[in-house]
Amino acid sequence: MSKVTLVLGAGIIGVSTAIHLARRGRSVVLVDRRGAGEETSFGNAGLIQREGVVPYGFPQELGMLIRYGFNNRIDAHYHASAMLKLVPFLSRYWWHSNKSRHQAIARAYAPLIENSITEHQDLIQAAKADHLIRKDGWMEIFRTKAKQDAELAEAERLAREYGVSYRALNREELAKEEPHIRGDFVGGLKWNDPWSVTSPHGLTMAYLAYFQSLGGRFVKGDATTLDTGASGRGWKVKTDDGMVEGDDVVLALGPWSEEVTRKFGYRFLLGVKRGYHMHYAPEGNAVLNNWTMDAERGYFLAPMEKGIRLTTGAEFANRDAPKSPVQLARAEKVAREIFPLADRLDAEPWMGARPCTPDMMPVIGKAPRHEGMWFAFGHAHHGLTLGPVTGRLIAEMMDGERPFLDARAWSPERFHP
Repeated sequence: MSKVTLVLGAGIIGVSTAIHLARRGRSVVLVDRRGAGEETSFGNAGLIQREGVVPYGFPQELGMLIRYGFNNRIDAHYHASAMLKLVPFLSRYWWHSNKSRHQAIARAYAPLIENSITEHQDLIQAAKADHLIRKDGWMEIFRTKAKQDAELAEAERLAREYGVSYRALNREELAKEEPHIRGDFVGGLKWNDPWSVTSPHGLTMAYLAYFQSLGGRFVKGDATTLDTGASGRGWKVKTDDGMVEGDDVVLALGPWSEEVTRKFGYRFLLGVKRGYHMHYAPEGNAVLNNWTMDAERGYFLAPMEKGIRLTTGAEFANRDAPKSPVQLARAEKVAREIFPLADRLDAEPWMGARPCTPDMMPVIGKAPRHEGMWFAFGHAHHGLTLGPVTGRLIAEMMDGERPFLDARAWSPERFHP
């Protein structure tokens, strides 16, 4: 009889993990309180970021910290009322972002990123989701030569050390790439390796359908009810279909992971970076060809299925605080100056919370003190990018195989939880 495995959380991490476990002959029950991919995985820039080997660090320069302190930027915003609670996480995040430590973290993080495209390609083909994928990279555009020179120097370093591919664009080449972008941009940087997704939710749903074709089961339920099985072995959780039991459980709950891990005595210093998006129609015959970031301002424009998606940077706030889409309002004002956006297409701004660890790397591996419990969370800005590679690693470890990557750098035990 095949092992029954519970996967709690049906975002891109959980669905990808469920697929890899089902492929290995397990009976897998995927559990989420909502539909698949309706939380953090729903709202992102839609990039599989092969170039993203360096995770987003906390600013180190005093001048930059002072500018952020004014709390009037697009790329970052904070709730003053939440800062005292966030100090433990932010202080450790700042410490890990020191230049030498950050570079060491990037080297440890890189193998996950380097395998992101190939692992997605495996699932994209199996799920027949090629229609959702573009393979022509994404672009940064620059308002100043100083910013462009700095970013091109960093791109050259990444190309040399990690094998990523990029192309510098002068003013004329940028205009050819994006004839409807206006403004005094001096040029751009085109990252060639990443793939883009025209509907991140659509991709999660395609992966879910593939999981179900393998015999997997998706049910709605409450992960916070997780408990040990009736005999003291295995695991059980309450669902709309009644109590479901399994031999093993994977916690892939994103920013809600801390609630369940804490119940079992684990203490992860997990923070959140909230983010917002809105879709717009283009004016007239205007076309946006590339996934495009306005580098100095810190917002993203992405040509999605639903329309042009405008995404914001990070909001530091309590996870469940009411929406405060001030960054979106700031970004929209600037974005309308550079591209002809027409009406908003969503009834209200979408908001999600990215789960972040202070060392900027995910938690992937076995729970130190509980048999049959596994962790897969904390992917911050790269959840979409790292879903399939995480799923494969977890499945290999759970089945006692030698993981295709050395996963020690991402082990839960590094936090001594």
